[in-house]
Amino acid sequence: MKKKFVLLWMILFLMTSVSYADSFKVVTLGADLTQEQQNTMLKEFGIEDGDGQIIYVTNEEERQYLKDIVSLSKIGNRSISCAYVKPLEEGLGIKVSIANLTWVTEEMIANSLTTAGIKDVEVKASAPFKVSGTAALTGIMKGFEKATGKELSQDAKNAANKEIITTGELGDQFGKDKAVDLMQQVKKEVISNNVKTPDDIRTIIQKVAKHNDVNLSEEQIQKIIDVMNQISKLDLNMKEISNQLKDIRGKLSQVISQNEEAKSLLAKILDMLQGIMNKIKNWI
Repeated sequence: MKKKFVLLWMILFLMTSVSYADSFKVVTLGADLTQEQQNTMLKEFGIEDGDGQIIYVTNEEERQYLKDIVSLSKIGNRSISCAYVKPLEEGLGIKVSIANLTWVTEEMIANSLTTAGIKDVEVKASAPFKVSGTAALTGIMKGFEKATGKELSQDAKNAANKEIITTGELGDQFGKDKAVDLMQQVKKEVISNNVKTPDDIRTIIQKVAKHNDVNLSEEQIQKIIDVMNQISKLDLNMKEISNQLKDIRGKLSQVISQNEEAKSLLAKILDMLQGIMNKIKNWI
């Protein structure tokens, strides 16, 4: 029995090893960076000679992915954003960190990656100086495909790009955190309840917006409907998405927990002060 158990463990280990044997780290660099800027980014990502593969993202590629989603003025004429992509073992989820990106956030990138069908990956998105980061997702998806040898669905990539841009535009008006929460909640309702029709999606958007005290214009509602309509056609599972975002949500839970602890401590202090005041009042 013991020998059978050891044999089974060895088989499982080898299967896991094979799953990740062909995966490797990939760095995508903006094709318009100078050599010095490229070296700076490689150093930031901890990449040395022969450690991972380097590929380039051109402005033409960025425009191809984003031309029907965001204005060309926001895309710009140069490819600057860079990304580090490292596949992780199954079940570890998505881990994202960013630097020098002024328009997109870690949460926006992570949410869009789940829409694109990306799982179990460590991502770093950055630039040698401050940029909007609209093209970061393009590099990440290209890097993931190269690192894993897995081609992502074009429909899923389009939906992911539209999701991150729409969230960013909402963030310009309502704040990034509120925009992320709104899109997350609508996305959860659409996927969990298998909602397909634009009218039903509209109802969900209006309900979530009201709950979050967000006043959306008809144009904004229509943009969200377009995103969710594309997402509804993808084979997405909300439980899998939640598992992939556990590290991202863990940070948020930690902040909430710390806030709750702070509130609890403050309440105890106020109770103590109130008790002292009552004693003084009674004594007087």
